[in-house]
Amino acid sequence: MRGVGQPSGEGGARSRRGGGPARGHHLFEAAAVHVAAGDEADEADEADEEHRAEAAGRVSPEALAFGIDELACRALIVRARKRQQPPLEVDRELLGLPAAP
Repeated sequence: MRGVGQPSGEGGARSRRGGGPARGHHLFEAAAVHVAAGDEADEADEADEEHRAEAAGRVSPEALAFGIDELACRALIVRARKRQQPPLEVDRELLGLPAAP
């Protein structure tokens, strides 16, 4: 049986909850599309809104929120490793907060 967020095969795979067919798109792909569509919020156009709606239709709202949060966490960790700094330090800098005492 395939899990939520994994492509469903032609055999009509079910989601983990056993309710209906699993959605055929990956959770993090949907989250990335959603985030990329809002990348330039000042220049949001109809195409961006269509991409956001498409991403929201791929997975449940809860799963999309989780995917966006997880992508942000992973990006922060990668950035901290590249800078050879603690993630909390990089996080505070990105948010414009003063350094922790």
